[in-house]
Amino acid sequence: MRYHLVTLGCPKNAVDSRRLEWLLGERGAQSSPLKTADFIIVNTCGFIDAAKEESINAVLRLAMNKRPGQKLLVAGCLTELYAAQLAEEIPEIDHLFGVEAWDAILRLIDGADAGEKAKDGPKRREPAAAAPSAYLKIADGCNARCSFCVIPRIKGRLHSTPPAEVVAEARRLASEGVRELVLVAQDTTAYGRDLGMRDGLPALVERLAADVPEAAWIRIMYAYPGHITQRLLRVMAATPQVCHYLDVPLQHISADVLRRMRRPHDALETRRMLERVRGALPDAALRTTFLVGFPGETERDFGELLDFVREVKFEHVGAFTFSPQEGTEAARLPDQVPERVKRRRYRELMETARRISLGRNREWLGREMVVLVESGSAKSKSGERVFAGRSYRDAPEIDGLTLCTGEATPGEMLTVRIKRALPYDLLAERVDAPSPG
Repeated sequence: MRYHLVTLGCPKNAVDSRRLEWLLGERGAQSSPLKTADFIIVNTCGFIDAAKEESINAVLRLAMNKRPGQKLLVAGCLTELYAAQLAEEIPEIDHLFGVEAWDAILRLIDGADAGEKAKDGPKRREPAAAAPSAYLKIADGCNARCSFCVIPRIKGRLHSTPPAEVVAEARRLASEGVRELVLVAQDTTAYGRDLGMRDGLPALVERLAADVPEAAWIRIMYAYPGHITQRLLRVMAATPQVCHYLDVPLQHISADVLRRMRRPHDALETRRMLERVRGALPDAALRTTFLVGFPGETERDFGELLDFVREVKFEHVGAFTFSPQEGTEAARLPDQVPERVKRRRYRELMETARRISLGRNREWLGREMVVLVESGSAKSKSGERVFAGRSYRDAPEIDGLTLCTGEATPGEMLTVRIKRALPYDLLAERVDAPSPG
């Protein structure tokens, strides 16, 4: 049996798709090009309007072009919310599944009755890793009740993967050549609470560092401001494998906006957290995400956000405009911000962040850093050989790259010297001195 898998949305979806591919491979299924696949599987996203639109458009394209005999299977977040509407509006869909419905998909593909329980199969194995970095999902679901977010409806409450299973998957990835483990969850800093663990993330990080020494880097994404503990910071400072990098989605800084968002932190807590991080990790690279145009956001609120971004000087800033999600409290709030105002504020925020990012990058001119090579050397327009890498300051897929002259192989850890700074990327030359890894 041949399948073609399309993955949309966030890194957590990418982890889910990798798990599905692993299960399919154990049944002898083979990944194939779209035209020759027996089953087309789409793992959708439904978090915000742009993600929904991308998922719906992808399903529509596949539905219109599927050949006779092909089966179109649609799964994931979008189907968890809108299964009935999708079935009615896109009748070419053959089967719909919710999030993590892997056993049901396997039963269908195995030709078993949908009501029967899947039999125990052979020992599972992961497919070969496609890159030097890999996402490692340590938990899913969320206990927060932010007024704009549908994740708890889609994913349910926090459910953490037991530490032994996380370590086992990390070992598999390392055995396939992965050098960087990127820890992801809806809230990584809540890890283990449902398992009775207190401050579970630092304990997990210590265990990963000890049990998977082949992983040169461990990176932490999606840390909630109020959950970044002193113990976590001590572990990050004391463990060489842990990148001094934190992704902390703040959403806003205005007290009034945060209150309407029902965020589990406030402005004072955020500022204290940033002080603790900078104190424990002076070289920490900080990424955050902001939501602009939330109902009731005034020009004064937005101005406060811009001042905060200029003050903190985050290495990386992402942003999106508010879009009301069906069934959320925020969709019913008064004082909805006009679209043109949302777009203007988004542009102004991102231009401010771009200037700060350029300044941060210029601080590295003439300095050396270690990079993880992502792509092998290729000839540039000038005729030089150039390879792409990332430093500890940059997470895969969302942050910048360090483009270096010279020869290199994906997965190598090399020392480079920075020659030029761009708003998001750095240009460098290879230094022959050995890298500490």
